[in-house]
Amino acid sequence: MTDNKKPLILISNDDGYDYDGIQALIGIARQLGDVVVVAPQQHQSGMGSAITIARPLRAYKTVDEPGYQVWLVDGTPTDCVKMALDQLLPNRWPDLLLSGINHGLNTGVNTVYSGTMGAVFEGAAHHVISVGFSYGRYETHVDFTPTLPWVRQIIERVLEHGLPAEVCLNVNMPAGEIHGIKVTTAGMGCWRDEYDHRVDPFGRDYYWMTGRYEMDHPDDPTTDLYNLDRGWIAVTPCRVDQTAHDQLAAIGDLLLNK
Repeated sequence: MTDNKKPLILISNDDGYDYDGIQALIGIARQLGDVVVVAPQQHQSGMGSAITIARPLRAYKTVDEPGYQVWLVDGTPTDCVKMALDQLLPNRWPDLLLSGINHGLNTGVNTVYSGTMGAVFEGAAHHVISVGFSYGRYETHVDFTPTLPWVRQIIERVLEHGLPAEVCLNVNMPAGEIHGIKVTTAGMGCWRDEYDHRVDPFGRDYYWMTGRYEMDHPDDPTTDLYNLDRGWIAVTPCRVDQTAHDQLAAIGDLLLNK
């Protein structure tokens, strides 16, 4: 199904194949290379890097055209990437993995929870150049037109120049006017009042996820959220390796020295 002169682009997401975001991303990618989509069969937001281990997975090919295939997998975004790289790709290794465009931002600590970024981290773990895209609109049906020139620009630059070894990108785009691109840090913080306690008509307790995100340093101009709030696309370089390399000696002193 592929033209070996064109780059092979693998696409996944966590919203599912029917969402507007992945369709917008596919439209751009098909102008730039051969495309294989391996997406969750059902909505998988918030799955992070979860994998399915307690049951077998099934994959269904729904489109098979020259330069374009679509597979739906009844698992998580990370399952999709694993299945693609191990079983589904047409005898070629991808030149690029793209995830998204997610309906909603994936900033700060939410990068850890994000199924969009789970797919990206899995690609990076297999040494595939990987980029995740998210947009600050949360509706089911979204017009992604304002983002498309920026998404294309980033994809073209990454295809042309690659990325540093072991680095992947988390790209978040503001819902309003876009001024340009800033390279940012993750605006770390935590969620507060995360669940709303309710009682059903039978008197039984249940809990509905809600909450507000409190940044540790809300006025830090290097962070993703600070720049998104001011109309900039926030591109955060990430690594799968979460080792605190600068703290190895300190932890050694703490645990090993008398």
